[in-house]
Order: sequence, then structure tokens, then C-alpha cells
Amino acid sequence: MQNSPSTNPMSPKTIIAVAVTFLVIAAAHGLAQEAKAQQEQNTITFELNKLEPSEKGCRAYIVVSNTSSTAYDAFKLDLVMFKTDGIIGRRFAVNLAPIRPSKRSVKLFDLDDTKCEDIGSFLVNDVMECRVGDQADQDCLARLKVNSLTKVGISK
Repeated sequence: MQNSPSTNPMSPKTIIAVAVTFLVIAAAHGLAQEAKAQQEQNTITFELNKLEPSEKGCRAYIVVSNTSSTAYDAFKLDLVMFKTDGIIGRRFAVNLAPIRPSKRSVKLFDLDDTKCEDIGSFLVNDVMECRVGDQADQDCLARLKVNSLTKVGISK
């Protein structure tokens, strides 16, 4: 029986190729995490915080949070209100501007001739206008996050 020297099945070229592959995957993962963190830092959050009866109908309290360093001079949403039976109740625009950078603020709007208990949900149908200074911003819908602290849901 002959003693054979221990052989490594991985050649230096294979080891280098595996190492390079590992580094590429690690770099891609790091870039993806950085992009995700950047996107989360550049969000506008539209929170339906409270609904209460008003003299005219129903008053909605919206908390708007801008986590970015961007000031929005125009930020108008196309909203659709659905009744509790799922039928569209109305469509209207809400202007949230001005939205200051790195700021949380409260906006109010009234839904005339609508009882709060008749509202089932809201849909952000689109962003009608989004402007930073004189420049239109095309990514505002993608940047917008929505949530509700009420029993009335909101989606986009």
C-alpha cells in the first residue's frame, strides 16, 4: 500500500473564484441594505390618526411625517373614500403641503355631509401634485407610506 500525499481538491484558482464570489455577494447585500435604509429615510408617512364628528360631517386628523431633508412645496393626494359597505362614497383631493424637512405635523380635513361611522376605508388613488421648489418630483407615490390608528383603513 502506497502512501499518497494529501491532495486538496480545491486549486488556488477555485479558492480565488470562491472568495471573489463571496465578496461580490457580500457587497451586493450591503448595497441593497444601504438602499433600503436610504429609502426608509426618504419617506413621507400619511397616518390617519383620528376621525371625529364635526358640525359639517366628519373631521379627519392626519399626521404627516417627513423623514427626509427635502421640503415639499406641493403634495396633493387624490383620495377615494369607501363606505362601510365597500361602495365608493366620494373622491376628493387633499393638499398636505407645505411639508417641512425632518418634521412631523398634523393636518385636518373635513368630509362635509359624511358621518364618521359611515366611512369604511380610504384609498390614496394617486399623488396629483408633488413639487420640491419649482421641480416636479416623480417618485412621491413610491415614497409615500400609509397607515391608520383608527378602525378605518387606508391603503395605496
